[in-house]
Amino acid sequence: MPSTVQAGARALDTFPQYLLWNAERFSTRIAMRHKDHGIWKSWNWAELAAEIRAFSLGLRAIGLQSGDKVAIVGHNRPRLYWTFAAVQALGGVPVPVYADSVAEEMVYVLNHAGVRFAVCQDQEQVDKVLSMADELKDLHKIVYDEGRGLHDYNHNNLHSIDAIERAGREIFAREGDAAWKAGIAAGKGEDLAVMLYTSGTTGKPKGVMLSFDNLVISARNGNAFDNLSEADSVLSYLPLAWVGDHVFSYAQAYVGGYCVCCPESPETVDSDRREIAPSYFFAPPRVFENLLTAVMVRMEDAGPTKKRMFDYFMAHARRVGEPILNGETVGFFDRLKYRLGEFLVYGPLKNRMGFLRMRVGYTAGEAIGPEIFRFYRSLGLNLKQLYGQTEASVYISAQPDGEIRADTVGRPSPDVEIRIEENGEVLYRSPGVFVGYYKNEEATRETKTSDNWVHTGDAGFFDHEGHLRIIDRAKDVGKLNDGSLFAPKYIENKLKFFPNIKEAVAFGDGRDVCTVFLNIDLTAVGNWAERNNISYASYQELAQHPRVYAMMEEHVAQVNRDLASEDTMAGSQIARFLVLHKELDADDGELTRTQKVRRSFIAERYAPLIEALYDGSTEKYVETEVTFEDGRKGKIVATVEIREMERKPAPPAQKEAAE
Repeated sequence: MPSTVQAGARALDTFPQYLLWNAERFSTRIAMRHKDHGIWKSWNWAELAAEIRAFSLGLRAIGLQSGDKVAIVGHNRPRLYWTFAAVQALGGVPVPVYADSVAEEMVYVLNHAGVRFAVCQDQEQVDKVLSMADELKDLHKIVYDEGRGLHDYNHNNLHSIDAIERAGREIFAREGDAAWKAGIAAGKGEDLAVMLYTSGTTGKPKGVMLSFDNLVISARNGNAFDNLSEADSVLSYLPLAWVGDHVFSYAQAYVGGYCVCCPESPETVDSDRREIAPSYFFAPPRVFENLLTAVMVRMEDAGPTKKRMFDYFMAHARRVGEPILNGETVGFFDRLKYRLGEFLVYGPLKNRMGFLRMRVGYTAGEAIGPEIFRFYRSLGLNLKQLYGQTEASVYISAQPDGEIRADTVGRPSPDVEIRIEENGEVLYRSPGVFVGYYKNEEATRETKTSDNWVHTGDAGFFDHEGHLRIIDRAKDVGKLNDGSLFAPKYIENKLKFFPNIKEAVAFGDGRDVCTVFLNIDLTAVGNWAERNNISYASYQELAQHPRVYAMMEEHVAQVNRDLASEDTMAGSQIARFLVLHKELDADDGELTRTQKVRRSFIAERYAPLIEALYDGSTEKYVETEVTFEDGRKGKIVATVEIREMERKPAPPAQKEAAE
């Protein structure tokens, strides 16, 4: 795709080109912040360009060449973000890897990509790479950011970023940067910008190749859609290897010139967000659910006066907050009361959550509960939903301002075409469509058509207002034996709308009835247990407590009532359920690193429990192998209770459709 000429500027195709331009147009504007040892450190765009130039020249000096693949392993650190531009300036290709990947997972990605350099955050990540050095046939050098604990290591092929930058500054002082800048100027939009590996929900991760055109054009369109500019700021806390973070914290930031803020650690994200108060914020539904759970738990412990005031003004916000946010007509006294609520409740609450300056917020990945969605919007927060994929450079559809509903993912994003196949699968075509899967032409042909349409694998439809609704993964949509539609994700999301339920897995395709596994939310249920004087020693003990089971039974009953009122889903009411004795965990292979359920793996791992759900058992003894944080293996044994649920008869229309 041809370059787009910026107003009053030059044609820009790559992020290193944007870096140099931002160093000119926004030289003194803050480009990046990082909290380190309790203090926020800042770099303006001119300083950022100088740091990246030194790093890039230093990498070239230790052998990095055009076309080399460079793994980036760690959490959200400024110098790991700098690695993207430093490598791209030399024609290399960054390959970010999930920081919490175990060595076995990482070795596949690094070998498949043919990684020659690995840039690691700290000793933990260096050790992980070194532990599999014998298996990494292409690895040439390891570079690290934080040197603590690495002093006595063999440094023949191990380099600190500090040392590399010092060497780069010496090269700049001696030779200048004309050749380096010439290399950047020669970059083209069709050049490969990054390789992002899929989470491996259905098998081995695939390397998604994205060009500069894919990312730059998508970033321009995203910024224009939400009016993002150099005045905005974002908190970077999501995995570097995830396409969302790469677009929101790198691509859009370079194109728009806004500030990227890195937290001190994953554990301090909430407090760091309060200090930064970003204007642009993205989080999966689970983050918003956890924040709301924490708020409601604190309010349960608040004094009676504060609790009454909170309940009173929140009831008013639920009634008029969204209409005010959408610019609808609201009475003078209702607006006046809402302003008072802003002063007494809404403002302090937004400040506590770190959303006081949030102008645009997004959630995606899973469906968010309507009540949770409305809660944030009623506070005056412009929270919206989008639908995207790695293969699309994120954007497929998004909700325009003033057209926000909890049950849709909006209209096609700028320059995106969407069509629905006869089988209900959603296909799209856009400038963001990926180049292909690395070393996997067969998978590329299966996913992307010759005329650039991409199969999402999701089933959905457009409603009468032109908004897209996603039902489930197309391959997961099935039928019960009586012909009733079975959409597991739809059922699971209804269950996860309850803050006490963290995860749910539904079964039923090709069977007589629908059944589910449930995971309790330890924070929400743990606080409930404390308020109700229920003692417990472990997750397992709490999950199997009779009163917890009674609570889960109420939630399942409510979902069944909701399903009974829906013609297409009434036949999929939940017949039996159990509460799993352990949390589903990515380290045990049950979830992907982006916290998506690996449905087929769970079906195989817990086959005895699934069998018990369908053979009439009221309980089942089970032994489950688990992986501890230090890598050791162990076993959890439990006798899991199974409960029967009442189901309402399907409406006549549904029965006729099934027949």
